[in-house]
Amino acid sequence: MTRFGNAQSVSRSTGICSISGDTLTPGTKAVAALCEREEDEGFDRFDYSEASWEGTPPPERLFSHWRYLVPNKEDKQDIVIDDEVLLDLFERLDGDERPQRVAFRYILALVLLRKRKLQFVSRDQDEQGELWNLKFRGTDSEPLAVRNPGIEEEEIQDLSDQLGEILQGDF
Repeated sequence: MTRFGNAQSVSRSTGICSISGDTLTPGTKAVAALCEREEDEGFDRFDYSEASWEGTPPPERLFSHWRYLVPNKEDKQDIVIDDEVLLDLFERLDGDERPQRVAFRYILALVLLRKRKLQFVSRDQDEQGELWNLKFRGTDSEPLAVRNPGIEEEEIQDLSDQLGEILQGDF
């Protein structure tokens, strides 16, 4: 376990619709919802069949949601994450100074840099540490400050794996 927690900081998909209790069948459309926990800094993930999601109000403390195809557990899944979901999560975490959220946003920034959605502009230092100034590629937008939480290489891999599990629907 790292200082930023392990996979328990965000619950994983159970493969069961949170409303109907039915098993989500591989190859069917589903919706994943990421909701903030009341008692700690983590998130809970809830999965819904497409029909259940459409007929029900959104869950309490909804942070983000996305549609996906339920993967087959036996198939090795290539992680394909929708860029809009990543950008939405990145923007929603702006200004949140809780350590897990800072680390999560930093990992999202690394992914978005790799996908060439963000561009590195400069690096600053303040009393809390290093800040990266990034901007959306192809825009004249003001740079966004992203705190480098000083994550070790193995922690980056652990957090990246968590991100993939959360967004891919691995269960």
